[in-house]
Formats: sequence, structure tokens, C-alpha cells
Amino acid sequence: MKAADAMTGLTQLHEAQQVVLDAATVLGVEKLSILEVLGRVLAEDIVAGRDNPPWDNSAMDGFAVRWEDIKQEHTIQKPVSLVVVEDVPAGTMPSKEVGSGQAIRIMTGAPIPRGADTVLKVEDTDHSPDSVRVLKAEPKGANIRPQGEDVKKGDCMIARGTRLRPSEAGMLAILAKSFVFVYQRPRVAILSTGDELADLDERYSEEKIINSNSYGIAAAVQESGGIPLLLGIARDTPAALKEKISHGLNADILVLSGGVSMGDYDFTKAVFRELGAEMNFWKLAIRPGQPLAFGKIQKTLAFGLPGNPVSSMVTFEQLVRPALLKMSGCRSYGRPLVQAVFQETFSKRGDRRHFLRGILTREAGVFKVRTTGDQGSGILTSMVKANCLIDVPVTVERLKPGDEVVVQLLTGEAWPTMTEPAQAGPHRLSCC
Repeated sequence: MKAADAMTGLTQLHEAQQVVLDAATVLGVEKLSILEVLGRVLAEDIVAGRDNPPWDNSAMDGFAVRWEDIKQEHTIQKPVSLVVVEDVPAGTMPSKEVGSGQAIRIMTGAPIPRGADTVLKVEDTDHSPDSVRVLKAEPKGANIRPQGEDVKKGDCMIARGTRLRPSEAGMLAILAKSFVFVYQRPRVAILSTGDELADLDERYSEEKIINSNSYGIAAAVQESGGIPLLLGIARDTPAALKEKISHGLNADILVLSGGVSMGDYDFTKAVFRELGAEMNFWKLAIRPGQPLAFGKIQKTLAFGLPGNPVSSMVTFEQLVRPALLKMSGCRSYGRPLVQAVFQETFSKRGDRRHFLRGILTREAGVFKVRTTGDQGSGILTSMVKANCLIDVPVTVERLKPGDEVVVQLLTGEAWPTMTEPAQAGPHRLSCC
């Protein structure tokens, strides 16, 4: 990483992200039941041990026939008539072969009998227990699902590094994988600092504010696939901070909010160093979130995030979340990105990258974005209203209506403000 700017002491975000990812290592693996793997990251390639379907099978309830017997022209007045020699329900194998002038009654999913090469839909026939009359022609091979149509033996069906969704769980079942190896989830110790804070279950006076950061960060950790471990609140003394931080050093990641600015009671930097931290940077060229610390204490990645709620959430998104995803075994670490048309005017200094909280919509196939309103770092409602972050580069000082911007999506759910359904793909993914 390049040194921080000599004039400002600020580290560029992309450099900080690379430092964090270089320091984050993928965790070990564990074996879990198929019922426990939703949302986990696969630690092995899943290779098909057999074809699916394992044999040619019927896509319809109907009759398995030889196309040679039904290919000639016929009408309802002059239908082709075939002899039914067997019934094959789903779950059974046919015992007979379809010969000339014969048919086998077959249910959806049942194996295709020898001799048959076409299936007639039951609704296109007139039938009795012993015979069937063909009322509508079918092309050769109609209504047959061929062996291996879905899965070929030997193919890698789910790659290592895939976050498992319900569809992958279904595929694991098809492949008879009742247990699979997944990467362990990072354990994240979360600590808030400040004498002004009170926790949810405490009695507090008018001089206190509720500790919201710990719970917002804990939810972000869970969404990212980690396990949050709340350490509570550290009071504004070096001894209290050191004690609380020490309790979190058995975790994979320590996330501390507050105490990283330059005030008289901001002791994080000194305590980190006292605990033997290898510190990489202290200030980022972004807004919100300039005062931010990252280093390593023993084997634990330590993040000191700003105390303002929005700043802590934005910096978590840009730095902590990518580290969590890498440690979890994921193959990509960023949020989906889309390009959108900015709907407002905005100006800033040309020395920092800004992340505006935004509302993304799509009208007539065009993505449009506007801010959530007041962008103060203490305005948590700006994050509550947002479905994206508007990424304004360092070098861009002004935006006007109609300018194109890049936004980071914060949700994969349907957006009620959309005039059309949002589609994240095939847009590129952000890369840290």
C-alpha cells in the first residue's frame, strides 16, 4: 500500500481495502447437515455422482409409443389405435417393451420403456384400459426428458466458494449430499465506547444516549455471514478500554466504534498500540468515516470505526464487510453496482470520496437515484430510508441532475419505490 498522503495523512479507500483483504485469511471448514447450510459458503466442489434424470423419463401423463406407429396422417374420424400392454406409474420400472402397434400407459417422471421414443399426452387421446386412440400427432421424441438433461455425471454442479441458497440445497438433495463441508463463520467482537452511552437494558438519564452502534453493527455482521459477540460499552478511560478490548481478542475480528478521533478522551490509538497492534492506517479519504483505524492485535483483525451511527455503518460496508466475506470463503467481496442518473445537485471538496445515502428507482428502464435528504453522519434515518450508497469519487466536486453515477446496492429485495422490478444482474459486482 502507498503511504498516506503526506499533506493530509489520509489513506485512499481502495488502498485501505487492499490492506484489509491482504490481512484477512480464509477460516477453517466444518461439516454440516444439508438442513443447516443455508447462507453458508461451500468449502468443496460438489461433483455429480450420477446423471439427473438417471434415465429417460416422461414429462407428461400419457402413453409411451413408437413414433413409427403414429406418424401417418390421421383425424378424429380415422384415429390410429394402439394396444395398451402395461401401466407404469411413477416410481416403478417398466417390465415390457413397446412393440409395433403397442403403447404403455405412463405417468409423469416414470422411465421410458424400451422400444418407445415418444409420449402422447393423455388429453390428446381417447383411451380405455386396453387400448388408446391417437387424436393428435406429436413429433418424434415429444414429452420425453432425456437422461442427464439436468445433471451430467462428473460435472461440478456447485463450486467451492458459493454461498448456498435454497436452490443449491435442492441440488445437494438431488445429488444425495446430506452433509457438506462449509467454511466457518467469522466471530466478530463488537464494542462501543463512550461515557455518554447507555445500553438498552440500563436506566439512563437525559445526559445519556442509547448505544445503537453495537446493534446496527451486530445486524450487519449477521447479514454478512458472521457471528456477532457483543462486548457492551467501554467507558472513556484507557484501563476500561483495554480490559474490554482484551475480552474480544479471542474473536476473528474486533470492531470498536467511537474513540478514534483526536479528542482528549479518544484513547483507542494508544490502547491498540499498548496491546501490540500492528497498525496500518488511522484516517481515510472518505466521508462519512474519515477517522478510522485498522490493524492486527495478535491474530485478531481490529477495526476502530467512527462513533457517529452513519459513519460506522458506511465504513463497515466498505472495509469490515469485505474482510468478513473473505474470511467466510466467499469468492467476491463487494455489493452489486449499477449506474444511475443523479436527480439532484451536489458539491463537495475534491479531497475525499463521498458515499451519499440514496434511493434508487427505475423508470422506463432507466435507473435514477436521489439522496435520502439530510446527509449528516448522525442522521441514522438517512440509512433507514436508503436502498443504496451513491459513490462520488474523490476527483468529482460537483454533480447536477442528469449526471451518471455509480451506486452500491444495499438490498436484494424488491424496492417498493420502483416503477419496474429491480434487476441487479447482469450489472457488474463491486470489487474491493
